[in-house]
Amino acid sequence: MSIHPVMQRLADKLKRTDLPEFVPGDQVRVQVKIKEGEKERLQAFEGLVIAINKGPQATFTVRKMSFGQGVERIFPFNSKVIDKIEKIRSYKVRRAKLFYLRGLRGKAARLKEVGRVVAKA
Repeated sequence: MSIHPVMQRLADKLKRTDLPEFVPGDQVRVQVKIKEGEKERLQAFEGLVIAINKGPQATFTVRKMSFGQGVERIFPFNSKVIDKIEKIRSYKVRRAKLFYLRGLRGKAARLKEVGRVVAKA
């Protein structure tokens, strides 16, 4: 199914180009804009990218452990809420979706680090 040309032009206009390239298995820090009343501040969400969904409304899922609980957050790539994304490190994975990590705890959830180029945006 193809997208209508008018919708394609609109999607191209709204597409962000300032975000770094990352893949599932990369640990990233996403700076999210939080609005509280009149004030706006940045809040970091740091975790492992476990999935990337492509398409005109592309998203990526970041998972972190917070006080022993797994927390996942889905971010749209073209969201204005995202201030910047920093790629911290990369791990060796052989899958595009790392949902199996949801069932693993502690040492079982470890991944081997690999030396990919770290880019900041």
